[in-house]
Amino acid sequence: MSLATLKSRVSRPSPPTASRSPRSNPPPSMVRRASVLERLVARRMLHSIGSPRAAIVFWDGVEIAGGAAAPLARVRFRDRATFWKVALDPNYQFGEAYADARLEVEGDLVEFLETINRSRAAAGRSGSLVPAALLGRVHRAAANTTRGARRNIHHHYDLGNDFYRLWLDDDMVYSGAYFSRPSMTLEEAQRAKLNHVCRKLWLRPGETVVEIGGGWGALSLLLARDYGVVVKSFNISREQVEYARRRAKNEGLAGRVEFIEDDYRNAAGRFDALVSLGMLEHVGKKHYREFGRMADRCLNAAGRGLIQSIGQDRPGVTSSWIERRIFPGAYPPTLREMTDIFETPGFSVLDVENLRPHYAETLRRWLGRFEASADRAAEAFGERFVRAWRLYLSGSIAAFSTGGLQLFQVVFARSGANDVPRTRRAVYEFGS
Repeated sequence: MSLATLKSRVSRPSPPTASRSPRSNPPPSMVRRASVLERLVARRMLHSIGSPRAAIVFWDGVEIAGGAAAPLARVRFRDRATFWKVALDPNYQFGEAYADARLEVEGDLVEFLETINRSRAAAGRSGSLVPAALLGRVHRAAANTTRGARRNIHHHYDLGNDFYRLWLDDDMVYSGAYFSRPSMTLEEAQRAKLNHVCRKLWLRPGETVVEIGGGWGALSLLLARDYGVVVKSFNISREQVEYARRRAKNEGLAGRVEFIEDDYRNAAGRFDALVSLGMLEHVGKKHYREFGRMADRCLNAAGRGLIQSIGQDRPGVTSSWIERRIFPGAYPPTLREMTDIFETPGFSVLDVENLRPHYAETLRRWLGRFEASADRAAEAFGERFVRAWRLYLSGSIAAFSTGGLQLFQVVFARSGANDVPRTRRAVYEFGS
């Protein structure tokens, strides 16, 4: 499907809104100056996030700085109504105002968000100027029942394959890459990640693997092609499943890989290994024990598994903007919350690795590619959509680079399983 045909299908991140270019300022004599109260509120907003090296600039040009040092970035409000909306509901209205170009960040957007994140953490503050989820603190998510999960996934992943092709790697891998060398291309780092995962599962030719949330099929196809295993992959995104099936057919792997459009709760069969990359975030912590029961049902007596998930060090607060506009139903768990998956069935956790810096670098590469294709995306989806995704990707970089979000890889097996490697040598000795 071409980008041009998506205009009539895409679920945009907001009701239709005309694209806005920066508006010219009226003559100074016509501008109502910011009031004393509004200046006090601006100072309070900056103080509540640790007085970062940032400034708020009002529509009349008056600037309120967060600290004594020169600001690294400025948040410019174009009108009084936008300022008060953000002041009263920053978790939602900052993203809305930025997407609508009623608010501009002057300076590097990623650096601005990183500055706020570090300032909040250093001061131990809980205030907010921007959506909390852009700083890595997320808590509540929309219900992920079978019907709700399908609706939430469609909102994010069925924007059209051509949209994601603009900025993902050639294999369309939409999860954190593995940069064992900083000089790696995105394609090299994504292949390195897939092989890193496969080695952790110590697979043998002829074994069977179930993948939960297969994306566009890159991992399942590599498993069948390079590791000689038979794979069933469950995914509720129709666009992704159809794309993966075409790839399997074109690569002559349709007999070894089956892509199934179905919810993970309906996964059936007995397998030697289970793998899930970047899908647990969509499950919802209320359903972790159900996820664990699925793994228990699907793994044989010597079964083992690997789950890769965005996570956080402690539960946080809600970002209504991320929840509504970008990622309905998403929740990155803490490690403690993830234990619900393993404890009920009696699995043993064998290995935990945090790949946080790798995801920060992955996001930088994605944002660079996204910006290079921004004009094409704007033609298909509108400028507002592009600005919303720019904020989302930039905020994600800031969250990972400053520690607000983590990337966990957890390897587990049946309790008492002894046919497992005694060291990590098998994972790392072959390079990437």
